[in-house]
Amino acid sequence: MREYAFVLLTMVVLATTTAASQEVARAATGYTPATTFDSSRDAAKDIAAAAEEAKRTGRRVLIDVGGDWCIWCKRLDAFFEEQKDVTAFLQKNYVPVKVHYSKENKNEAVLSRYPKVAGYPHLFVLDGDGKLLHSQDTGALESGKGHDREKVLAFLRQWAPEGGTPAR
Repeated sequence: MREYAFVLLTMVVLATTTAASQEVARAATGYTPATTFDSSRDAAKDIAAAAEEAKRTGRRVLIDVGGDWCIWCKRLDAFFEEQKDVTAFLQKNYVPVKVHYSKENKNEAVLSRYPKVAGYPHLFVLDGDGKLLHSQDTGALESGKGHDREKVLAFLRQWAPEGGTPAR
């Protein structure tokens, strides 16, 4: 029973700490990451704020380009919902940004800064200065009708700062 109480207390502390650190980040940068693709968001502003947050916290920026119309985008989102340890690694090492792409809003001005995207979703990794480090076709991370855990994790580890440990 004592172990259960300790685990429960640890989970509460971690949840509170994560929520508090997100609030500090919002206050420092004004950036609140989108959890869905939103055509009304200012992608340039979101990327700039994410880069500022990444620089401040020693992380990288992970731009996820896609839309709610895209089945593979939904599958990637579902993958991160299901793979909690991969998501924890992502959040520890990256500041995620969702950039909407559709017929209604192609975000051409922002996306013209990066290599051409052949399919969706597509991922870009930036450093804290906003410099492009890598362009990732997510087709290479797929397996069957979903995303391969080991491939996604290997990709995230490869581009994480300092081998997966953010600078302090």
